[in-house]
Amino acid sequence: MEKIVSIPIWYENDAAFDWLYPERIQKLSKRHWTPLEIAKKAARFLAQDPKKKVLDIGSGVGKFCLVGAHFFPDVSFHGIEQRKELYHYSLAAKELTETRNADFINVNFTQVDLDAYDSFYFYNAFFENLAKEDHIDQQIEYSFSLYTYYSRYLFKALDNRPSGTRLVTYHSLEDEVPPSYQLVDATVDFLLKMWVKR
Repeated sequence: MEKIVSIPIWYENDAAFDWLYPERIQKLSKRHWTPLEIAKKAARFLAQDPKKKVLDIGSGVGKFCLVGAHFFPDVSFHGIEQRKELYHYSLAAKELTETRNADFINVNFTQVDLDAYDSFYFYNAFFENLAKEDHIDQQIEYSFSLYTYYSRYLFKALDNRPSGTRLVTYHSLEDEVPPSYQLVDATVDFLLKMWVKR
């Protein structure tokens, strides 16, 4: 259940939230970080049980986790990010917002036991491997084969999750979504989709 007493300024809109980060990171916001209203909708769907652990795969600067953690303080939000710089920005924003129920890990998502989490948020973190431009940086390798490898890896991991597992995708090509997941809700533009494993 959403518990809000007062909304700190950075949760009022995307521009306010962006002020948690340096200017270079702010400029990436529109293209690479989840919009505030989308993050709230996704978190609401994933935060059905206070005991659940929500994982953001490719968490960037931590925006989804911080927004989810603020509006759903009884749920724990976790982000995996392979870029060390973005991971450090996540930790800095967590400290500035005094968020207690969000944690971040600096590894490639294939190095983490996904079975340790109950529900998943995925803002097409693999798409950079297909894009010709608009990369976040040049600190990691990009290739079609990596896109395929990551998509298959996540597909298999999600397919092995128990019935009732919740998944939210945003701007996804759905290569990582197994047919065992049923679409139960979506925004009008079909960019944000909510899934439950049968």
